[in-house]
Amino acid sequence: MDRENIVIRFCGDSGDGMQLVGNMFASLSAILGDEISTLPDFPAEIRAPQGTLGGVSGFQVNLGKNVYTPGDKADVLVAMNAAALKVCVQGHLIKDSAVIVVDTDALTDKDLEKALYKTDNPFTELGLPETMQIVPVALTTLTKESLKESGLDNKAILKSRNMFALGLVCWLFDRPIDKAIHFLEGKFVKKPALIAPNVKVLTDGYNYGQNLALSVSQIRVESGESKAESGRYTSIAGNKATAWGLIAAAEKAGKHLFLGSYPITPATDILHELAARKDMNVMTVQAEDEIAGVCTAIGAAFAGDLACTSTSGPGLSLKSEAIGLAVMAELPLVVIDVQRGGPSTGLPTKTEQTDLLQALYGRNGECPAVVIAASTPANCFDYAYEACRLALENMTPVILMTDTYLANGTSIWRVPQLDELPAIHPQGVPDSLKGNYNPALRDERGVRYWAFPGMEGFEHRNIGLERDSEKGTISTNPANHEQMVRARQAKIAQVANSIPKLKVILPTGAAGPTAKRSYSETVLVGWGSTEGHLRAAADELGCALVQFNYIHPLPRNTRDVLSQYKRIIVCELNTGQFAAYLRSQFPELPIEQYNEIQGQPFAVERIVQFAQQH
Repeated sequence: MDRENIVIRFCGDSGDGMQLVGNMFASLSAILGDEISTLPDFPAEIRAPQGTLGGVSGFQVNLGKNVYTPGDKADVLVAMNAAALKVCVQGHLIKDSAVIVVDTDALTDKDLEKALYKTDNPFTELGLPETMQIVPVALTTLTKESLKESGLDNKAILKSRNMFALGLVCWLFDRPIDKAIHFLEGKFVKKPALIAPNVKVLTDGYNYGQNLALSVSQIRVESGESKAESGRYTSIAGNKATAWGLIAAAEKAGKHLFLGSYPITPATDILHELAARKDMNVMTVQAEDEIAGVCTAIGAAFAGDLACTSTSGPGLSLKSEAIGLAVMAELPLVVIDVQRGGPSTGLPTKTEQTDLLQALYGRNGECPAVVIAASTPANCFDYAYEACRLALENMTPVILMTDTYLANGTSIWRVPQLDELPAIHPQGVPDSLKGNYNPALRDERGVRYWAFPGMEGFEHRNIGLERDSEKGTISTNPANHEQMVRARQAKIAQVANSIPKLKVILPTGAAGPTAKRSYSETVLVGWGSTEGHLRAAADELGCALVQFNYIHPLPRNTRDVLSQYKRIIVCELNTGQFAAYLRSQFPELPIEQYNEIQGQPFAVERIVQFAQQH
């Protein structure tokens, strides 16, 4: 059976290795030329009781051609226990025509009781339609048989069930087993004793599917590699791409990179990645709290470094006063906000776009900062790089918005050469000001000059109190304060001159099969991580898409672009924050809203239904 693309979901207990096996299968597919999009979906609890509904962890991957999203629902489900099966069926995470590979050894009476089944037949109780194909496999028994002479203890053997399942899935999707073996050898390079057992159980899983000719046909997916630009490619998660974007920007700008941060889900991987890059002269400080993290970064900015701090929504709240200091001191600072479900502790492992208004306005006083957003795991690299460029060239804090979906998800990324990246020209100070320098002096763009310790003749103080517009000394003069407020606002406004104009993304081909009328006068509007889902919906509807990556300031042609359409549907994972922001800027535009706040990315089909029914 040949398919243009297919969605597979691995689901089991938090300790069943679903994230590992999902990532391996996604990376294997990427190597073979498939486009991929992934969605890790796991609970916030450290470890819920084994076999319970609260402990279910999933990993979904969409692979093939023209892949924009991880998929609304799975075509194939690998369920490692009764709880995983129930969560996926009742959560409507799989298609009515899905193939379900289930571990029959994990459907005992005890397993069913833990997962709150009322009968001894989970398939009948869940009301699975006849169009679903159940593939029962005794994964636990087969894994034990495979590794009975491995020397591993029973606990380690049971942990290897995921590798048997991966081998079986490699057979099902006609993936070459040698590539998966190569991944395993890299995974356990520091634990060589585990390589042989894992390779064996992986191979046995593959052979089980091949030799027993399971009642399901192999699925072959068309490769998307023909459209790829030449170069070196890898699959990359958003947090890693963000970290690498910061490193590249520091290299391009000729600056030392400093990250002052405090661990917080889901942003911590950025700190981990940069802490391992001492070979690239990266400096990291794991501070005692969020406030200390941003304050160390501000100190690094004052000293002339490329200064960054990473966090999520709760940490952005705590950093707000210090960000105000960076605005007043006019220092370059990159603040990365990996959004998660809120408020308060909220949903630490789930995704939302609910920090936008906080990023725009969540500081005291007139406190403008640049706000931008990444839209794919791969382009987290581009927008981290761009955040650094804008901060260094305009002497301002830049808040980069990503979210849990981007941070943990993966997509294909073409690794750029350093000379392919845009130039970065950090703000400096002319030699003519030596001996006469003060922190209020600006260039023709209204951007403050940047001098830092160690520059003889440019000694100065820079504090959080209002400064005199000419002398740089403390001032409480009312007219001067208004002048400085407007100067800081004008500096941010002129950033629009150095960012790209807004582009309209047209649908690929004719209107999709569900389109019932012309959508030529309709545009879907989104920002940040919703791009893939909105692109797929726009293709289905046959309408245009406008996706914002630059939020404050907005691209200078925003009004001209949006005013072309009679129907503007703003779609976002919050209650309408970007829609409210656009209305405040362009009150004449006919803006509609489509909003979800469920801790999950959009479902494309629901966006399509909304556009057609309203």
